[in-house]
Amino acid sequence: MLKPKKPAIVVVIINILVMIILAFVLGWIAMVWLGYWTGHGKTAIVPSVKGLPYDQALSTIAEAGMVCELSDSVYDDRAKRGSVIEQNPRPGNEVKPGRTVYLTVNAFYPRMITVPALTDISLRQARSILTGLGIKNIVEIPVESEYRELVLSAEYRGAPMRAGMRIPIDSKVTLRYGDGIVQELDSIDAVDANLDLLTE
Repeated sequence: MLKPKKPAIVVVIINILVMIILAFVLGWIAMVWLGYWTGHGKTAIVPSVKGLPYDQALSTIAEAGMVCELSDSVYDDRAKRGSVIEQNPRPGNEVKPGRTVYLTVNAFYPRMITVPALTDISLRQARSILTGLGIKNIVEIPVESEYRELVLSAEYRGAPMRAGMRIPIDSKVTLRYGDGIVQELDSIDAVDANLDLLTE
């Protein structure tokens, strides 16, 4: 004897329920796997490595369950050479295990720069050129000259600087410029001479 067929609507409802249950189970499995893969709920505290030598910073970050990457190298004469001067993320932040910490390290040697011609230009212009290149230690010495505030010589370590010369960025540069006093004295002498002619 043949079994009576189920109404089509019942079959559709059963299929829909099976699909819903299957989707729920697959979603739950995906969430569990994703949580395991991303370390959901697990955190690590970023250690402070500022001021440490680069090698020591590497091991400290590795012990905390993270990796580090050198993002930049700068030169700061106030910091110890080869030490970490900046880090990102900052110390104390909670991050996922395996997070990359980016480090900025103080270079062992200052950056070299190329200087242009600095003579026969105004003192203000020469100063602007040097500060634009990053030179901070600038000594300005007035010398007797009729050309007021005209740079007559630029020196590095007591020797004249040439255009195209390369020097460390932390160098001391000496600019000798005219004070214009000779010109002023000549003007006074000329006035005195004119007065003498008028009084004769």
